[in-house]
Amino acid sequence: MRAQRHVPRRAARATYTLPQAENSARWARHLTTAFLTSGCGEEVSGGQVEDATLVVSELVTNATRHGRSACRLRLRVGTGLVTVEVEDSSPIPPRLCSAQETDESGRGIAMVRELAQHFAVRGGPGGGKTIQAVLAAS
Repeated sequence: MRAQRHVPRRAARATYTLPQAENSARWARHLTTAFLTSGCGEEVSGGQVEDATLVVSELVTNATRHGRSACRLRLRVGTGLVTVEVEDSSPIPPRLCSAQETDESGRGIAMVRELAQHFAVRGGPGGGKTIQAVLAAS
């Protein structure tokens, strides 16, 4: 009997740097959709593309608005997961707010946490932070 060695497939990755600008979230949505639908080489369901795009939009909006800096968006697809990471230069972690029905904002992090199987905030070596949301890919 001959043993076969299974070589794990490398995860598809993309990294984008986005400026601190009003249209950064729009660009992030566009880049995420393009990567997940044709650039990653993996099967990602339409629902997961929508969820990942919403997560990216919320995290990039928070980074550019509250982090007061450019941000780095990292996407990774592999082993059945879509991982979204957004890094900014602010050390202040996002707050989970209790938004009222009439409030027009304040629900973003709650939505991200609800959609993600795993949610984490890590401090960076330069004093900033990285927010990670891991979504099921199928």
